[in-house]
Amino acid sequence: MDSIWTKTVQRPKFDALPGEVKTDVVVIGGGMAGVLCAHMLKAAGVDCLLVEAATIGGGITQNTTAKLTLQHGLIYDKLLRKLGAECAAMYWRIQQEAMEQYRLLCADIPCDYEVAPSYVYSRTDRAKLEYEAAAIGRIGGEATFVEHVSLPISTVGAVRVPAQAQFHPLKFLYALARALPIFEHTRVLELRQGSVLTDRGIIRCQNVIVATHFPFLNKHGAYFLKLYQHRSYVLAMQGGMHVDGMYVDEDEKGLSFRQYGDCLLLGGGSHRTGKKGGGWRELSAFTAQYNPTATEVARWATQDCMTLDGLAYIGPYSRHTPQVYVATGFNKWGMTSSMVAAMLLTDLVQGKRNEYAPLFSPSRSIMHPQLAINAAESLLGLLTPTVPRCPHLGCALKYNKQEHSWDCPCHGSRFDANGALIDNPATGDHKKITR
Repeated sequence: MDSIWTKTVQRPKFDALPGEVKTDVVVIGGGMAGVLCAHMLKAAGVDCLLVEAATIGGGITQNTTAKLTLQHGLIYDKLLRKLGAECAAMYWRIQQEAMEQYRLLCADIPCDYEVAPSYVYSRTDRAKLEYEAAAIGRIGGEATFVEHVSLPISTVGAVRVPAQAQFHPLKFLYALARALPIFEHTRVLELRQGSVLTDRGIIRCQNVIVATHFPFLNKHGAYFLKLYQHRSYVLAMQGGMHVDGMYVDEDEKGLSFRQYGDCLLLGGGSHRTGKKGGGWRELSAFTAQYNPTATEVARWATQDCMTLDGLAYIGPYSRHTPQVYVATGFNKWGMTSSMVAAMLLTDLVQGKRNEYAPLFSPSRSIMHPQLAINAAESLLGLLTPTVPRCPHLGCALKYNKQEHSWDCPCHGSRFDANGALIDNPATGDHKKITR
């Protein structure tokens, strides 16, 4: 199923790797994070190239709702309580820097960039919202608690942040990509000391950035324990209901709203990959009740990597992999997090100090309650006596009736009805799935 973004843009094409080449930095992964990394490295004068196993923008980026906001749920009160005012303020500042980079780039790229307020609302807990607005004020940010919002559902208010933005992610991505050294249909098979082995040839290099959504190196970093994946669904509805900004529920199972032209993008129905959830049925029920005159023009689903503590993992892949870096775990906020990753990693691969690096370090503490949940899900998946099994680490796959796919509840790999790989961390098709 195509998103509204894929329906409204012409995709550029890039050749496969022609054989053995040499560069300073290899970026693996052609989504927003990878393309922005390559763009910023090139702008800094660093020799680099990007390789993508399929086509650029063809994974999670084409399925985003494309909100550009530094308001990531109710994160600032959480950061204030757990890490202190300095870390909370740092998170706000780097998100501001990411937003400013988008504003500057979008000024020269026709990508439907539009300034709009951002809202995080709640249907049940006003106190959470008031705490968040106060937390943002305490770290020097601008936010207000508002009693009423332009939604048809009952809420207890929202936290409003002005002057955020929304855009067309693929128009933006493709415009940047046309000026970059990119090789599509080039799958990375192995990382070696000083080189990257692909199915099209060897790339000699000094540094590697892994921007593959879910990291594919299982031997290092313990990402199979530090990450889990979450699916959510979107309907693009033309006509009918209209909203005056970007809205997201503070509850991860709630609904999100934004406009794209005369279309309302309604998101929700979310669940852990491989588990049951509301899916498009939930969105269709909402539409029938609150937006019955609208016409559906597109529907799609997306998948997000979720971390143990709500902060992305951006930095050295692990303590044992020098010159290998990673950008993952964007917790449903992939647009600004991709820009943060590009800014931070461009510094790190050049040996420059970046004050934000400790905040996003992939080697920070893993002692969080979510770790036990992830470990339990992995154990359950391994012990479930069913087939087919995921080639990533052997967990039992679950059939997803809504999307007609086989999904892994352990780490989020997905395969279509014929066994073709849809989402990683698995690195290839499933040979034993047949229709």
